[in-house]
Amino acid sequence: MNVVYILWLRQLKRASRSRARIIGSFGQPLLFLLAFGFGFGSIYQRSGQGNYIQFLAPGVITMSILFTSIFAGIEVIWDRQFGFLKETLVAPVPRILIMIGRTLGGATVAVLQGVVVFGICLAVGFRTPSLPLLPLAFTFMILTAILFTAVGTAIASVLPDFQGFQLVMNFLVMPIFFLSGALFPLTNVPRAMLIIASVDPLSYSVDGLRYALIGVTHFGVVLDLAILSVVTAAVLILGGYLFSKIQI
Repeated sequence: MNVVYILWLRQLKRASRSRARIIGSFGQPLLFLLAFGFGFGSIYQRSGQGNYIQFLAPGVITMSILFTSIFAGIEVIWDRQFGFLKETLVAPVPRILIMIGRTLGGATVAVLQGVVVFGICLAVGFRTPSLPLLPLAFTFMILTAILFTAVGTAIASVLPDFQGFQLVMNFLVMPIFFLSGALFPLTNVPRAMLIIASVDPLSYSVDGLRYALIGVTHFGVVLDLAILSVVTAAVLILGGYLFSKIQI
């Protein structure tokens, strides 16, 4: 387990040195909060749905975790091209432990950024009436971070260059986010969109976090937690398998 701890610590140190990237990663959540939260707030309120910032904040927190965690996979390509991955893979430890260490490191950074975005949401007017459920909120944040860091690592394990990774990520990330119900309620959407949202794992992350923070849920918090846990475990297994097949 020492290799897991070492790789986890290395990911944290690498993230701490990338201050510009960390600061820049807050730009998009802040833009969504201000532009969507205040821009559509009056429309949302006139429709009888209440305060849009309250509804939007859990989705924005989840978005920040999604983008940070899934793009952590690009570091696999970076390490492969510059030789560090080769040095790591020749170590006499199972590759699944290496993958877990990298995943936990990237997930930790993503959760920390999610916590900071949560603080930004509080600063712009978001309030959570469910303080006893904050541990549940952190549980959903952690599961989301682990899931999508593992997704990024799995995809990076089979792609040879940065360009291919960026194309695949852009093809996946934006639909995953916009169809998850992070920006709009799923109660009155067309049936086709609801079906798509139902197979989108981020939908359960957003729904579970929204329940933990404001007490609103569409699928039910038990279903959210169950599906997210199962999908996270399955992606970790798949990511570990693909990572073990990396050719160096």
